[in-house]
Amino acid sequence: MKKVTEKRVFVQVERTFDEPAETIFDAWLDIEILSHWMFGPAVRNEEILNLTNDPRPGGRFSYQVKRGNEILNHIGAYLEVKRPSLLVFTWGVDIEPAEESVVTIRIAPTATGCLLQLEHDMDLKWSAYADRTEEGWTYMIGLLHDYLQRKKAK
Repeated sequence: MKKVTEKRVFVQVERTFDEPAETIFDAWLDIEILSHWMFGPAVRNEEILNLTNDPRPGGRFSYQVKRGNEILNHIGAYLEVKRPSLLVFTWGVDIEPAEESVVTIRIAPTATGCLLQLEHDMDLKWSAYADRTEEGWTYMIGLLHDYLQRKKAK
């Protein structure tokens, strides 16, 4: 879902999981798990070069990948880390570091697992990328779901 105001674009994605909130929260911070659903050859045609993470308020992350001949470094800083219910971080690429947006992850327990709600807050100038952003998060969160299902089946 997309919401546009005078200055901001908000992309929202929801997904239910049959996993406890702690499992889903940790999947956003554990580099080993991230390499199965957010980055790497299981996600798209890319090679992981380096994933670093300091998951605390003020801590930073760097997820460096190679796609074809291009090296991309997804960077950000954690604004809030409240396990297992809230994770807020900036999101950008190092070639445009001043262009960071804000991603808010809310995870609420349900009777059978949890509900993940993602909101990506971007400057209005990125409105043309809102649909693509929504598709990307939906795809990756789906990969997270599938990875956890496979892991549980083992």
